[in-house]
Amino acid sequence: MSTRIAFLKGHGTENDFVIVPDPENAIDLPPAAVAALCDRRAGIGGDGLLHVVRSAAHPEARHMAAEAEWFMDYRNGDGSIAEMCGNGVRVFARYLQRAGHVSAGDLAVATRAGVKTVHIAKAVSDSGPAAGDITVGMGKALLPEGDVTVSVGERSWPARNVNMGNPHAVAFVDDLAHAGDLYTPPPFSPAAAYPDGVNVEFVVDRGPRRVALRVHERGAGETRSCGTGACAVAVATARRDGVDPGVTGTPATYTVDVPGGTLVITERPDGEIEMTGPAVIVAEGVIETEWLENALR
Repeated sequence: MSTRIAFLKGHGTENDFVIVPDPENAIDLPPAAVAALCDRRAGIGGDGLLHVVRSAAHPEARHMAAEAEWFMDYRNGDGSIAEMCGNGVRVFARYLQRAGHVSAGDLAVATRAGVKTVHIAKAVSDSGPAAGDITVGMGKALLPEGDVTVSVGERSWPARNVNMGNPHAVAFVDDLAHAGDLYTPPPFSPAAAYPDGVNVEFVVDRGPRRVALRVHERGAGETRSCGTGACAVAVATARRDGVDPGVTGTPATYTVDVPGGTLVITERPDGEIEMTGPAVIVAEGVIETEWLENALR
């Protein structure tokens, strides 16, 4: 391990991440190290960590290297591994652009949920490249059969089971305050529906094809935004509204307000889902390895 480890900090609609560039996969990041770096009081702070690795250098991504040069080795804030993070992919792409690895336009990013297509829009003003929104091809939603219920205190709601490469339970509520503090995972049933835990979204209507959500992210608690969650919510809302682009042949677009901003989600007739939103790099620096070693003791 080098004396110092470079890092950056970024966010997408205030879903924030520690970014660790490591093209050759030379840095050991055990779960305890990730949790220490994401700690908001004793570490850098983040909902998760983006480990930036060339696909060819990572055993989980080598089979995708021909399609995507870069692999998003994503970790939750508690150090656990996650399949996918929609806001994280946008911030990952913004880092690649900042570092000069890619420019505005199209690129592919390897994730544990497969290769995702990304489009970095050109800046539309003089405020620099960060002004261009980033669109991510999020793949298709799976809608597993079976009834699911989520609960908070004495309240419970039916939830739509949606899988975006990671699992979601989407519950429509009368008031977002009914979600409680979301510090701990909301109970769900049946347990067999989500053997590895679940991201839970609580949703209210804001207008025609516009909703707002609060989310408990598995392994992170309540976050200011969840990209895959916004996609799951858009699909669940469309089906609740009787809208299915696969049947109508017309794309369906929903605006999803999250605590940290706004995301625009489009489901196309072929089932592919696109998410558009901002991504910002806010800082860069170095991690003192002595601090990290002490944090792991």
